[in-house]
Formats: sequence, C-alpha cells, structure tokens
Amino acid sequence: MDATLARKMWRTLEPYHGMIYFSPHAAEAYAAFGIRGQDGYFASRSAPMGAVSGEVVVATFFNFNPELVHRAVPAAWDAAPPSRWVEARLGAVDVSLRESLGDDAVTGDEVVEAAAIARRAADACTSPGRPLYAGHASLDWPDEPHLVLWHAISLLREFRGDGHIAALVDEGLGGCEALVTHGADGAVPAAILQSTRGWSDEAWAAACETLRRRGWLDGDAATPAGIEARQRIEDRTDQLAMAPWAAIGADDADRLRTLVRPFSKAISEGGIFGRRPN
Repeated sequence: MDATLARKMWRTLEPYHGMIYFSPHAAEAYAAFGIRGQDGYFASRSAPMGAVSGEVVVATFFNFNPELVHRAVPAAWDAAPPSRWVEARLGAVDVSLRESLGDDAVTGDEVVEAAAIARRAADACTSPGRPLYAGHASLDWPDEPHLVLWHAISLLREFRGDGHIAALVDEGLGGCEALVTHGADGAVPAAILQSTRGWSDEAWAAACETLRRRGWLDGDAATPAGIEARQRIEDRTDQLAMAPWAAIGADDADRLRTLVRPFSKAISEGGIFGRRPN
C-alpha cells in the first residue's frame, strides 16, 4: 500500500478536527475558566494527557516557543482540572459541528458510517512512542456519531503528529528550525509560522543560520539539499502514519475520504479558518 495514502487521508480529514482551534465557541468555553487566547489551545489540547508540566507540552507540541507554553501550563490546571478542559472542548466541538453542518447532517447515515470506519482505523493505532495519541486514546468515546467521528479523527491526527515529531527529531531539528524548513518550501508564509508559534526575530534568525550551515538554506530559500530533506521528513511521516490505513484497507480508507470530504468542505467554506486561532 502506497504511503501517500496517509497524506491524502490527513488532508481530507484535518478540517473536521482542526476547526476547534478556530471556533469562537471554544474560545468562549475557555474564557469561562478565565483563560483566553492561545493559552486555551495549549490547555485544551494537552488536557487528555492529564495535569502535565509545561515541559511535557513543550516536548509534545514541539514547534512552539517554550515561553508561550510555560505561560499557559501548568497555570491552566489551577483554573480548571484537565477533565473539565476535555469536557469544555468536546462541548465546543458539538456546537461548532452542528453550526457548520446542520443538525440533520450530524445525525445522518453518512456521519454514522464515517464514524464507524474512522473508529476502526483509530483503534488500530498503538500508543508506544505516541504520547499525544496515548493521552487522547485514554479518553472515553463520545456517544453521538458526529462526536465519535471527531474523536476518531483527533486520534488519527495526533498519531500522525507524534510520528512527524519523531521524523523531525531524527533529522536533528529543533522546533524553530523545523518551522523554518516548512516556511522555506513556500506552502505557508514563514512570517505566519513564526508569529503564530511565538518565535522572536533573533531566534528565527539563529535557526536560519543553523540551516544555512547545514546547506539547507541559501538566504531564505531552500536549497536542493533542503528540499530533499524536507521531502524525506514528509515521506517518513507518511510511512509512520500508515498503520490505521493498512489495518482497514484501501477501500474503506477511500470510502472514509468520500464520506468526510463534504463535511470538511462545508467547514472550510464556512470561513472558520479565516479566524485567528485560539
């Protein structure tokens, strides 16, 4: 089975999960704890791992300025225990999906079928070496199909993300350096990657200089060696993310993409990703 299937699955499924990081309903739920802005992101996404330290979040989230993380965690656990953060996020997911897709869609046969396939795929993942996946996998499954689908996609997403970090570490990259290589390929403007992850101009310049010495950058542009390295990382990420898709088979994987694509399209076209992330 071609490992590029893992990338196709991620691209199709990601909006269904990722909308929670932009949803105003999530921001409102976290504000009820007295936590605002990006601090709510760090708390809500790390909460499935329990009341972990800031260093654990730095390690598992990888490419954020540690100062941003330590501002949020562990202070967020004083505002509310991790279990309440998990509940608040899932509640915001429910409202957000109903708003984006409509009440009829979230109870429809397509969501029910997609949830069943996605859950089988998520259950095929394993925890060793995958801390964010393991934390999310320790949670109880929701009861409603649209939330089962969201939770399953979250598991698949964090499973892939843990593998991606392993590939970056294997290449000897730090968090800021990883972002620079990502920005150098032009897919996402470097300025956006730097600002949303909280890196100073000095830290960004130092990461660029390190990559120039490795021969991966020429000025701010990726060299052939840099392009090759980034592709190697992406290919390895795909390979490390293949377990769930190999388990359910290509036909069911393709069926899941077919079922979820209209949902992801509706979410994206609703404009939620034009909001500032929270």
